[in-house]
Amino acid sequence: MAPNDLAAVFDETPRMEFGASLVRTLIAGQFPQWADLPVVPVEPQGWCNRTFRLGETMSVRLPSAHRYVRQVEKEHRFLPALAPKLPLPVPAPLAIGKPAGDYPWPWSVYGWLDGESALIAKVDDKNRFAEDLAGFLYALQAIDATDGPPAGVHNFFRGGSLAVYDAQTRDAVAALHGEIDAEAALAVWEAALASTWTQTPVWVHGDVAAGNLLVRDGLLRAVIDFGSLGVGDPACDLAICWAFLDGRSRATFRAALPLDEATWARGRGWALWKALITIAGAADRQSPAAAEARSVLDTVIASHFGNS
Repeated sequence: MAPNDLAAVFDETPRMEFGASLVRTLIAGQFPQWADLPVVPVEPQGWCNRTFRLGETMSVRLPSAHRYVRQVEKEHRFLPALAPKLPLPVPAPLAIGKPAGDYPWPWSVYGWLDGESALIAKVDDKNRFAEDLAGFLYALQAIDATDGPPAGVHNFFRGGSLAVYDAQTRDAVAALHGEIDAEAALAVWEAALASTWTQTPVWVHGDVAAGNLLVRDGLLRAVIDFGSLGVGDPACDLAICWAFLDGRSRATFRAALPLDEATWARGRGWALWKALITIAGAADRQSPAAAEARSVLDTVIASHFGNS
């Protein structure tokens, strides 16, 4: 990997902050047919993009930093082709906006998808949720990925090798010395690094997290945010198994995806990496986000040693 690729992956340039007034200005200037529609921020907001509801039937999504700009064209290119082959709705691109005024990057208009983030919505049956999510991923992985974008800077190497994050993971373990079971964490990490995906590359969502899963009436209804879309190793899409699901639903999720143990080990590696950097990067190690990451870390370690 070239040094500039690594620099892009670990770019920490501050994200841009903006509100509905900027979005209204962009819409009025480029899509005057929608200028009279209300613009309302969507909560909770994401990390890579800021999302706003536009009227009743659309949403506007704007990258929050330059490192996320590559995702705009990619979603517009691939989502229309993937959507008809998936069992759950995904965002439907409607238009691409241009840089203008105080906003320096391209941005998107999508059709609106009803539902609340699984972070805040009530999930009536996590076992059913796990079945539906596994069915979605199974269908995604079954789509011909011949022309899909391989893992790279555009999706922060989701679907690629975990080795990209080796130094960062080990640094996080060292920074948390005395706060976590470092030996156990490194054992999980080494097991994840011990294998690679040798089969035909498959489509990966790249960021299957609760915040990107929409729930309505207690059920999983849509999957959003395909900015990390790519083709490669499906292990990166398995982290939610330990980050959101529980014992029974975790078993259901695993049973519904015909993947070998080495792939699940790499999936644990992705979950471990995210938990470690979240804890190590927290200004307050007792914050809710850090506490949740500690819980994920404990779950991943227990899973590794219990082979579940």
